[in-house]
Amino acid sequence: MEHALSPATLAELRRPRPYPAVSVLTPTHRREPENGQDPVRLRNVVTEAKKRLESDPEVTRERRAEVVAQLDRALSEVDLTHAEDGLVIFAAPGEHQVWSLARSVPERVVLSDTFLTRNLVSAQAAERPFWVLSVSADRATLWSGGDGRVVEDRAGGFPLIRSRPNFDAERQMRVGDMPSTFRDEGTRHFLREADTRLGTVLRDHPRPVYVTGEQAALSLLDEAGSVARSAVHVPHGGLANAGPEAVWQALEPVLAAEAHRDTTEVIRELISARGHKTFAAGVDELWQTVREGRVRLLAVEENFRATVRDEGGHLLPAEPGETGARDDIVDEIVERCLETGAEVRFVPDGTLGDASGIAGVLRY
Repeated sequence: MEHALSPATLAELRRPRPYPAVSVLTPTHRREPENGQDPVRLRNVVTEAKKRLESDPEVTRERRAEVVAQLDRALSEVDLTHAEDGLVIFAAPGEHQVWSLARSVPERVVLSDTFLTRNLVSAQAAERPFWVLSVSADRATLWSGGDGRVVEDRAGGFPLIRSRPNFDAERQMRVGDMPSTFRDEGTRHFLREADTRLGTVLRDHPRPVYVTGEQAALSLLDEAGSVARSAVHVPHGGLANAGPEAVWQALEPVLAAEAHRDTTEVIRELISARGHKTFAAGVDELWQTVREGRVRLLAVEENFRATVRDEGGHLLPAEPGETGARDDIVDEIVERCLETGAEVRFVPDGTLGDASGIAGVLRY
């Protein structure tokens, strides 16, 4: 199952396809007892997609058989034992993909000439993925972070391992000789290579970067490289050979402090926008302004969802499943904002007070 959405991947997903490109969405659950019904819901929504294909007069028998086969292949690849909060299946003639999301999605089947990507975009914006590069004198490990965890990532040829005859890193740590290790030219070259590989990863998958290691290693990395120099440095050794839990524990206080600063800054900007009359709040008002490209900063409470219907150009509250209801309107707004260059920030529930879960700062 896919997790990481790069700009290149998103562009490929949005490419027009021969009709029908099928998007199947269903909420999933991480824990018992809620996850007990996930297999049934998944089978039901895929069955609904097949019925839609069967009843669509625009779909030929041959194309229907091909897309149904792709749906079945996708279904066989789903691993609900590692489910997150949402699942998206894309199927079209000759291709299929399965995406696991750390954000809930509405149960939905869409037949079109493009895949439905707004939920993927919104999930990534909420997750705020990042990279962690953990360095030592003889190993550099890359971690992919987001959604309260990190996992080792082998993009860019990581982990990078330095082979040195008769080198005993543990002995050097015992005798307190680690600083001298980071003064030799071989180590400088090794860390420069790690920096170069990190730059390759960032070209395809741009994200914020954190670098962990002994202070001496971080200093040499600044001197030898260029990409990691602008990263957030976390002086904590031993993580290049550690497991993901240890890396997460070292990063968590740093991430929490950054999140608090970000939320404080968002609140400050929203207060200022009220005074300058460039403030917007609520789903309807923001839907109007985002379509005009006027939103500069969008703030959304982490678990805010809204189901609406369009009445005369305005969005009014609706019940899930109601005819004409749009139950992923928040994701639509997030995607539109990102497409127009707006900054999107997800903040803790309750942060926005009377702004009804979503607010923005307008460009004009």
